[in-house]
Amino acid sequence: MSLKGKTIFITGASRGIGLEIALRAAKDGANIAIAAKTADPNPKLPGTIYSAAAEIEKAGGKALPVQCDIRFEDQIQAAINQTVAKFGGIDIVINNASAISLTDTESTDVKRFDLMSQINGRGTWVTSKLALPHLKESAKKGRNPHILVLCPPPDLSQHWFAPHVAYTMAKYAMSLCVLGLSGELESDGIAVNGLWPKTAIDTSAMRNVIDQGGLSKNRTAEIMADAAYVILNQPGTSYTGQFAIDETVLRLQGVTNFDKYKVDPNCKEEEITLDYFLPPNIFHNAQVPLKQVLAKL
Repeated sequence: MSLKGKTIFITGASRGIGLEIALRAAKDGANIAIAAKTADPNPKLPGTIYSAAAEIEKAGGKALPVQCDIRFEDQIQAAINQTVAKFGGIDIVINNASAISLTDTESTDVKRFDLMSQINGRGTWVTSKLALPHLKESAKKGRNPHILVLCPPPDLSQHWFAPHVAYTMAKYAMSLCVLGLSGELESDGIAVNGLWPKTAIDTSAMRNVIDQGGLSKNRTAEIMADAAYVILNQPGTSYTGQFAIDETVLRLQGVTNFDKYKVDPNCKEEEITLDYFLPPNIFHNAQVPLKQVLAKL
């Protein structure tokens, strides 16, 4: 498997899971466009598009830092244009950017609702739409184009929505993009898949919204990067419409020991915090084929 020479456009890759995915691809010598808002350091959220670019170059890749707010179509188009001008095309789009607020309806102001809706669902759809001409060109050249969305398997059970209606609506909008685009683009040879963690992942963003004491029971973002790497190397003509779980992807590759992904090496496996959106009896032990999701809905 290798992503050498592939051009990857990643939203929100100045830190966290997006950056880890970029660094994994950089080890192969991939070209990576970092489309994110943060150009100046933020004490609460370390990392900028420039620091990310430096890390990517150090890891062996070629980087293009592009300041881009994916709420705005013109900024996404400009970022895509810059990427194509520098690298000659786009082979992979990773919709990683996401806004989160784990609040109930009374505690969620309309401004926050709009932010999550615009970044999560709308941003994913617009980014994918504007990249399509280049992904189709990649397919014609036999370069195995992919769209990967960091989103959970969709499940319309009430208990996923009740604690934070606005966030779940916004996040599942990303999942619906996978459902729709995977079917729409299958005949074009463009793979569209979702990826979600089995466990809570330690990121700067999550540190701002959860109890700090629980971080030791999380896994690092490296596990998502390794799983994404496997998916992006699958043949897009046969591997599409999947809602993959990070651990399962790696188990299918023969990985059996996940200790290296623990934030606290001394934390027992059974103590690791499971992710909120994954019903254990359905999604923890297998990838979820599109037809199974449709049957459940």
